[in-house]
Amino acid sequence: LGAGYAVSEMVTSRKDLWHTLKTSRRANHEGEPGPISVQIAGTDAAMMAEAAQYNIERGAQIIDINMGCPAKKVCNKWAGSALMRDEPLALEIVQAVVDAAAPHNVPVTLKMRTGWSADHRNAVKLARDFESAGVQMLTVHGRTREQGYKGAAEYDTIAAVKAAVRVPVVANGDVTSPEKARDVLAATGADAVMVGRAAQGRPWIFREIGHFLATGTHLAPPLVVEVRRLLLDHLVEHYALYGEWSGVRTARKHIGWYVRSLPDGEAFRTRMNAIEDSAQQLRAVGDYFDGLADRMDRVPEHRAVQDSPGSHGEEEAACAAG
Repeated sequence: LGAGYAVSEMVTSRKDLWHTLKTSRRANHEGEPGPISVQIAGTDAAMMAEAAQYNIERGAQIIDINMGCPAKKVCNKWAGSALMRDEPLALEIVQAVVDAAAPHNVPVTLKMRTGWSADHRNAVKLARDFESAGVQMLTVHGRTREQGYKGAAEYDTIAAVKAAVRVPVVANGDVTSPEKARDVLAATGADAVMVGRAAQGRPWIFREIGHFLATGTHLAPPLVVEVRRLLLDHLVEHYALYGEWSGVRTARKHIGWYVRSLPDGEAFRTRMNAIEDSAQQLRAVGDYFDGLADRMDRVPEHRAVQDSPGSHGEEEAACAAG
């Protein structure tokens, strides 16, 4: 669907959790397209180095260090973006991970925020330190940890990071359309943009952005039958990964994201909450899109959807799960 690169969900550095069902699923990369980039998070340099080694042995071709997650569950343990408050510890962790990955010729990348708060924007200094330690690519989200996902992302700090280092820099935050991707690249000078929440229920956004950047023109919205196939395939893979009980329940939010801007999408989303069987869920989704295909060939042009009150919480929960 046009994404040039993807990174795994966050994997904990806690060894006692590596054999839990959740973490073992995330460490299984069977059938994934390369390069396989695995993001790790933690607060102890030795544990992070061991986590890098563990994931490399299981197929990771790139190790990404999480210093960007703002979730309280993570930051209260001094992981994620909380590490930006302790620069010596952050650098110690980075050096340990780089040293662990180097014998395997596995590059280390890192994602961070602009800082902890408006009064503590230290992304530029940390970027220089991380580059010197051997980090080979930096992704910067244009908000502080204090902001979470509130307010608008700012790009001046990302531009300053780009000017301060020689390694590739990826700009992240509020990249919700092809035009916004163009504007963010122009404002920051970044080498690429990263899309996060805007791809929820709209995985074709990557090809839309790629086409627009290459040609200056817009692709037509996807056909209803294509979205139907994408979602059904997504659900089947989701059930296989999470199992019947958990898969059906966690699939509800994904279905909701796909249909939220479609005709009768909210009513259908509500109906999904009452279905507790994967076969029924698949059948209901298929029937919904069959009915939609009788009314239109393509899904409507994308319009920015106002985040629901729980959407940021869902993002933080996904970030925190490990």
